[in-house]
Amino acid sequence: MKKKLVAVALSAGFIGLAHAETSVILYGSLDGGIGYQRVRGNDFKATRKGMINGIRTENQWGLQGAEDLGSGLQAIFQVESGFDLNTGDTSEYETRLFGRHATVGLQSETWGRLDVGRQTNIAAKYFAEVASPFGEDFNQASVSTAFSAADVRYDNMVMYQTPELDGFRFGVGYSFNANGSQQYRLNGGGEPNVRAITTGLVYENGPLEAALTYDQFKTPTAVNDQYDEDERGITVRSWNIAASYDFEVIKLHAGFGQTRNGWFSEMEIGDEGLEELSAVDGLKVNSYVAGISAPVGSSGEILAAWTVADARSEGDAKTQHSYSLGYTYALSKRTDLYAIGSYAKNVAFQDDLKATLIGVGMSHKF
Repeated sequence: MKKKLVAVALSAGFIGLAHAETSVILYGSLDGGIGYQRVRGNDFKATRKGMINGIRTENQWGLQGAEDLGSGLQAIFQVESGFDLNTGDTSEYETRLFGRHATVGLQSETWGRLDVGRQTNIAAKYFAEVASPFGEDFNQASVSTAFSAADVRYDNMVMYQTPELDGFRFGVGYSFNANGSQQYRLNGGGEPNVRAITTGLVYENGPLEAALTYDQFKTPTAVNDQYDEDERGITVRSWNIAASYDFEVIKLHAGFGQTRNGWFSEMEIGDEGLEELSAVDGLKVNSYVAGISAPVGSSGEILAAWTVADARSEGDAKTQHSYSLGYTYALSKRTDLYAIGSYAKNVAFQDDLKATLIGVGMSHKF
């Protein structure tokens, strides 16, 4: 349950937070459990038994607020941080305090929402939950393991989203540098920043949902520590389409997408695979997902999905397959118990690299 911090604001002396026209909300989720994980290749095997966390939902906390400016216009902000439940350490994006989300903007029921800062792309907002019952959650069962741009965060982004219009919503964003602080262009030389575009459309009408999204980034043309010479100036593109239909006794999900000349999200096992916002000239990946979810009694739900990332390149990239089965049981509106089993082969397009995840846990939102 999201909680207004009025009492905290008063006790701390932050009188501004208690203003009648301003609200600040603390929210988050905590997820922990016990599980078994294994990664096995042609010449090695790594296993881990014991504590797991951030499987059902990633561990996070955040603040979001709004101030009424009049005439239906609000000033808004949101900051969000991730952490490791088992150690209490900051777990994401190295030393970034608010690596998950950091935006400020304006919103109106009439003309929509405008944000600036760091946040997820349009596909994470519109596509992921439509394409798979696991959405962007459940670790390796996530749709983002097969769909390159299904869950990506961009720095330095301006994003606009329309209000809902007859079931449709549209969004578009532009990042002046998708990864890190924006750099100066020196003496009219090459472009030093990773420029990115994200856009998409989602439709919701009763039991039917559909989404179409597009992302692209272009690597710097200037000398850059992140990209080798043959990786500079490459434009990487990805588009996705998905639909779901809820028959009440069962909900069907399906999606398809393509990524060309690289990969958006991180896809690594140890030293193998692709880093975030990787450029690989000539790499072509077709992605597929099919999934179902079905209620079990008044509080339970079964989830199942199959994903494929079919890689084609001049190298020896292999087609990745993933099979996942899950179960959730709602103890309340904010607390779930869950079980998950997932198996993947040719992980990160590596020949005969297999990954297994089995776990049970509890997830609580506040």
